[in-house]
Amino acid sequence: MATNVDDLDLDLDDGDQPEAKSKSKLLIIISIIVLLLGVSATATLMLTGVLSGGDEEAFAEQNETGGKAEKSKKDKKKKARTPLNYVPLDPPFVVNFTADTDIRFLQITVEVGTRNAEAVERIREHRPAIRNALVMLLSSQDPHTLNTREGKEQLRAETLAEIQKVMKGETGAVVVESVFFTSFVMQ
Repeated sequence: MATNVDDLDLDLDDGDQPEAKSKSKLLIIISIIVLLLGVSATATLMLTGVLSGGDEEAFAEQNETGGKAEKSKKDKKKKARTPLNYVPLDPPFVVNFTADTDIRFLQITVEVGTRNAEAVERIREHRPAIRNALVMLLSSQDPHTLNTREGKEQLRAETLAEIQKVMKGETGAVVVESVFFTSFVMQ
């Protein structure tokens, strides 16, 4: 049997083409694997940062502001941890109502809250001015309105605003952040 030379050349040429195609496929597969590993490593690093207490927004802010975001975040946590200092405004407030109703007087025990420890002494120092403003406010109330929860909440908000106004006028700073009625009696 005679071998044809053309047949041999054709077989050799066909054998080279699949090898070149397989090499290019191999390079593409390797490139995809490397890309997936890179994405996986990046995702792992980001998740590790988030799970260890990092925050994507804080990370972005830190990159933008050069680390100032981390300090402000610590300051916010520090403010949140600061305990509320309660300052009683003793003795209880007692006011008469001028309206012609069965309810003649109101007695309220008030405490104010501040997170500034230095402000406690300022509040005590200006207690007469605060008490005066609150007596004026309380004596002008409608007793029927105060019988409802909404009326009491409205009075609490007005009381806070009045105290903050007095403190702003006397010290230049609003140091009271909350007001609490610890006793509320109407007769």
